[in-house]
Amino acid sequence: MPATLSSTKTAAALRTAARVSAESLLVLLMAAVSLWILGRMWSVVWPLIVALFLTTMTWPFARFLRRRGWPPALAAAVVTVLFLVAVAGIVALIAVPVASQSGELADGVVEGIQKLREWAAGPPLNIGDDQISSAFDAAVARVQDSVGSMVTTVVTGVSTVFNGLVTAVLALFLMFFFLKDGPRFLPWLTRQLPGRLATDVPVVAERGWETLGAFVRSQAFVGLLDAVFIGLGLWFLDVPLVLPLAVLTFVSAFVPIVGALFAGLVAVLIALVSNGLTDALLVLAIIVVVQQLEGNVFQPMIQSRGLGLHAAVVLLAVTLGGSLAGIVGSLLAVPAAALVSVAWNYLREQLAVPSPEPELEPEPESDGPDAGEPHTAAVPS
Repeated sequence: MPATLSSTKTAAALRTAARVSAESLLVLLMAAVSLWILGRMWSVVWPLIVALFLTTMTWPFARFLRRRGWPPALAAAVVTVLFLVAVAGIVALIAVPVASQSGELADGVVEGIQKLREWAAGPPLNIGDDQISSAFDAAVARVQDSVGSMVTTVVTGVSTVFNGLVTAVLALFLMFFFLKDGPRFLPWLTRQLPGRLATDVPVVAERGWETLGAFVRSQAFVGLLDAVFIGLGLWFLDVPLVLPLAVLTFVSAFVPIVGALFAGLVAVLIALVSNGLTDALLVLAIIVVVQQLEGNVFQPMIQSRGLGLHAAVVLLAVTLGGSLAGIVGSLLAVPAAALVSVAWNYLREQLAVPSPEPELEPEPESDGPDAGEPHTAAVPS
């Protein structure tokens, strides 16, 4: 006969499900409140995050100087100044060649526009100069009608640039203090926390710091791969400004999505105005292939090894972060997932029950040199 449901077991299962659901809702509510607090404090949290990223990149040099007997303040100051010099050098490496070839690029832009007009005037489009002029006049009228929104956009852009400069300056000062006083942070934190927190929080913080350094190193390696492969493609096609474009590709790798689009657009435009439409399409194909390999193969594999995350987790984290918080979410998704993994692994270590060691069987006692050997009966001859 068919088995019937036990009312006692069913009620117990429902009570367990209700308890787990209530506890999960409380955890989610706490997470939402924490994210809301971070959002309200974002003007302080964002420079702090940027400073931590910069510190992970520059800390090995500061540690090298400190181990050579340099005072902490002097080592931090020297590393900060060298970092600023390196940033200025990167900007000069990009800007100087572009400025020296700006005349040729401008002529190429004019020539490219003329070729585009000639191509549009021919079949299959057959767009005449009158149509182009009317379209231009319509565009000008539309721009004039939307002057108010453009002013608002410009003001918003200026405000964004100003906020970015303030964030950069504040992050540099925080980086200096992190380099100077970083090793004293964990002992200070240990003295401030009570009970088990004095042991647990510093351990998680130290592991999180190591994980953050692994993320920055893996991101730099991914950017280097992009710069090398795209630079080789540009050099093979004889596109000008190969070195500045490669440096721009490397730097933009630290800004997900927008960085790759910006660097790729610049490379395609320079190839278009200097080498023509065919080479521009080839450059576009190279960039698309490299970016697809980087985003779907190289980056998940490298970051999964360095951060202890599966490649699928990296992809899902970037997708979720981008859908929740845009570019910033994509940038912070992988290190945030890695930090959550660090905290979860430490929690599992503390909650795990040690497995009992297997009991070893005692060895038999030896009575003499022949003990343990099989006894054989003597065979008469």
